[in-house]
Amino acid sequence: MPLASATYRLSQLYVGLLLYGFSIALLVRGDLGLMPWSVLDQGLARQLGWSLGACSIAVGVVMLAAWLPLRQRPGFGTVSNVLVIGPALDVSLWLLPAANGPALRAVLAVAGVGLNAVATALYIGASFGPGPRDGLMTGLTARTGWSIRIIRTSLEVFVVATGWVLGGTVGVATVLYALAIGPLVQLLLPRVTKGSRRVPTAAH
Repeated sequence: MPLASATYRLSQLYVGLLLYGFSIALLVRGDLGLMPWSVLDQGLARQLGWSLGACSIAVGVVMLAAWLPLRQRPGFGTVSNVLVIGPALDVSLWLLPAANGPALRAVLAVAGVGLNAVATALYIGASFGPGPRDGLMTGLTARTGWSIRIIRTSLEVFVVATGWVLGGTVGVATVLYALAIGPLVQLLLPRVTKGSRRVPTAAH
């Protein structure tokens, strides 16, 4: 049973991470705005000429480096998060054609937000460790004594503003994501949580 349970959790982790990359690609093709950290990734991609997935990996590595002074310990899922989502995103973008027409773009944006909530619940619920951005948030909360709400809001405002200045896409889907992702993950997470319970967050 323990081996079967571990195998199931690993499968859940990687399905969640692959779907996370695909959900970002849906938002990119919808072109109505991205989730906060993806705005930054896209802005960097447009400035550096890198793929969006490569920038996602690079930002994830920087976030992990920021864990060191915060004395956070990455888990297996943390490292997998950095290594899997970026390639999954780039492959998904290669497979998905550009959307034509506002109706299709709206469908892709809504589908991207919904699928991202499912993916987030799956990988957090597998209980292999938080994503690099999640860990930065919780580490700063522990070190400063500030609330998670303040830390998360401050981080996301900063990355959205920085990404937008660099050329990232901010729009109605960004607002939809901010409003919907928390309630959706909170609804889904208890249904898929394995092992120790994790605090649901939306940052990958």
